[in-house]
Amino acid sequence: MNTTEQVILVILAAALSIFLILAIAAIVMVIRLMVTLREIAQKAERVITSAESVTELFRKASGPMTILNFVRSVAETVTKHKESRK
Repeated sequence: MNTTEQVILVILAAALSIFLILAIAAIVMVIRLMVTLREIAQKAERVITSAESVTELFRKASGPMTILNFVRSVAETVTKHKESRK
């Protein structure tokens, strides 16, 4: 093996080692990104679940609240009618 081949071999070995180090670093960063994205997705699911439960609570309460509003408006109308008769 002559000198030129040895120089090319050293250059290729250095390039390969640099590529491997960069690839390992990139893989580690992608894994960290995936973990972070998974945590964000879990938090979003919890927020959606809590929003759904709040919506369900309002949906369940809307029926009685509508009835109470109707009763209140009838009572106010009767009170106003009684006052206007005086």
